[in-house]
Amino acid sequence: MRIGKEKGVPISPELIGLFFEDINFAADGGLYAEMIENRSFEAREAYGNPGRFYAVDDPGYAWKSVQQSGEEAPFMQYVTGTPVSEANPHYLRFTAKAAGQGFANKAYDGIRLEKDHTYRVSFYARCVAYEGDTFQIKVIKDGQVFAEVAVNAVKPVPYVPFCDLKIPMEIGYGTLNPEIQHIREMDQSGKCRRSEWIKYEVVLTAQDDVRGAQFAITFDVPGIVEFDLISMIPEDAVAGIFRKDLFEALQAIKPGFVRFPGGCIVEGISLDNRYYWKNTVGDVKDRRYIPNLWAFDDDWSKNDPMTKRPDAHYGQSFGLGFYEYFLLCELLDAKPLPVLNIGTACQFRSTEMVDSDNPKFEEYVQDALDLIEFANGPVDSTWGALRARMGHPESFHMDFLSVGNEQWETQYLDMKHRYERFAQAIHAKYPEIRLLGTAGPFMECSITEDAWKFYREKAKENPDFSYAVDEHYYVSPQWLYDHVAMYDEYPRNVAVFAGEYAAHTEDRANSMESALAEAALLTGIEKNADVVKLASYAPLFNRIGHSQWKPDMIWFDDSDVYLTPNYYVQKLFANHRGTYTIPLQKQDVKLRKEGIYVSAAVDAHGEIILKLVNTNHREYALMLEDADGLAVRTTGQMWTLRGTGEMPEDRPEVSVVTEETAEIDGCVFIPAQSLVVIRYQ
Repeated sequence: MRIGKEKGVPISPELIGLFFEDINFAADGGLYAEMIENRSFEAREAYGNPGRFYAVDDPGYAWKSVQQSGEEAPFMQYVTGTPVSEANPHYLRFTAKAAGQGFANKAYDGIRLEKDHTYRVSFYARCVAYEGDTFQIKVIKDGQVFAEVAVNAVKPVPYVPFCDLKIPMEIGYGTLNPEIQHIREMDQSGKCRRSEWIKYEVVLTAQDDVRGAQFAITFDVPGIVEFDLISMIPEDAVAGIFRKDLFEALQAIKPGFVRFPGGCIVEGISLDNRYYWKNTVGDVKDRRYIPNLWAFDDDWSKNDPMTKRPDAHYGQSFGLGFYEYFLLCELLDAKPLPVLNIGTACQFRSTEMVDSDNPKFEEYVQDALDLIEFANGPVDSTWGALRARMGHPESFHMDFLSVGNEQWETQYLDMKHRYERFAQAIHAKYPEIRLLGTAGPFMECSITEDAWKFYREKAKENPDFSYAVDEHYYVSPQWLYDHVAMYDEYPRNVAVFAGEYAAHTEDRANSMESALAEAALLTGIEKNADVVKLASYAPLFNRIGHSQWKPDMIWFDDSDVYLTPNYYVQKLFANHRGTYTIPLQKQDVKLRKEGIYVSAAVDAHGEIILKLVNTNHREYALMLEDADGLAVRTTGQMWTLRGTGEMPEDRPEVSVVTEETAEIDGCVFIPAQSLVVIRYQ
């Protein structure tokens, strides 16, 4: 293969990014470092399937009482009335009948502690009738305590009617007793009223390692106390928000962008269930909990209204909300790429929508304008001021915005008209925003062709109408091999965003088989970097034992992170992106016939970067020549991704990336079934 001196097309610095959707417990129970499950007592159990969805309140989910054998059981009531926040109305009223009683949380698959690590615990409580001095905060398993700390109980000031008034001792209702008179004399400020919620904060230190434990709060003496918003987050969480090992896995990719928050959850199973960004910012206590769309069964073939998934309580606390997503992008040095609802529930699951001629539709358009102000606006603007109050007066420098997710034109949904309404309003006020349209959920079908025709025709009138169009394809490995060159012939007046893609083997496994097909596709994407500006594998996360979708890039459990072969493909392409392509003059076409897929680029320092995919079951010797036809003889660096042959039943295929010095003597050897990246001057 001859590597010429000619520069090809520029490669977008954002080319390889991440797509985050809260599926497979990616947020709560995943990247969001909160360890307590159903912390605000707002859980619901999801039932039904498309056309017959419903949810049943189950505020006690994940909680249970703690007591000694033979004792009278404590009383756990999940009540409403005066919550910490009206956004989440339920709270726990706990009545202990004996000293040492309390309540515990199962915490997803159980609490995991690391010896000597510290964990920040907070909760709201209100002592209704409790004479104990402290609460005991602990992590327990099989009767053993692995972390414990006492926190002083704040007692209420008794409520006394009229205590702030200068009234006679006798008011026609009898005489105030001496104790109440004493309270009157103590408090002349008018604050003798029932107790308010007190926020408690404490740090737990792990005494030993443990997995599968429970978080518990116990009482010194019998009594009644109310609780709400109970939280436990490791103190090593990045920014106090993100689970450290999962964040570091994302950081290692060096993504160019992060697309968030979805995915189908942007739309919801209903408009009330949609991802409404304004409900996910501000104080965490005021973010309204909703069931996760992926808690509901999406199988149209079932005819049972009682059907439910194993994780039917899967919910969204929105502790990971739009502010946190923007912060994540900043920490990763990645462009934020939010996706907004266009007034419709998920088209796969529902026909609910707001008509585009309904005044309520304008609220969706205004939400987009307000989001831009929240991300970028000055601190004296309404939404910029909220961002500043949350701790970030500086702009997040957002300049991408995706209008809709997997929508398509139908006799009911006027997707094109809606996009135009968004584009007109946004560009009138924020012309710098690069808008992304949607081409539906599939490739090579009439709805995709129709969408592309719309965007390309509009681009002839207004080149800024749509920066890129979002394509999605979950397909077989062979489809990817067959379509490596598909972007060669795309018109260049509107860019492509390959927003969701993955190779799906018959067993939907994360394997070298699927990873190599994705690597082959990326060689074609990189070659066509003048039209494909953004690309992201999907989905991103999978908590083992809680999966609604496979395959996924990163698997994890309470303790470990499992990086798939597919992850390493993304990391290698992102870490070795290059600045310009190097035209291969059809050499890549010839090599494909031999099962070899290649791309070539050069970086800002003149270093050559080759990505080489060998799909064969034998090593391949690739001859290398310079622009003058002379054998390349130099020393470079080489990274090789290969499988190890280990395929655990409940884990992704094990793979490794090795890095070594490459002594190039006119030839490079590509191991069988591998992806190789070579850099040299």
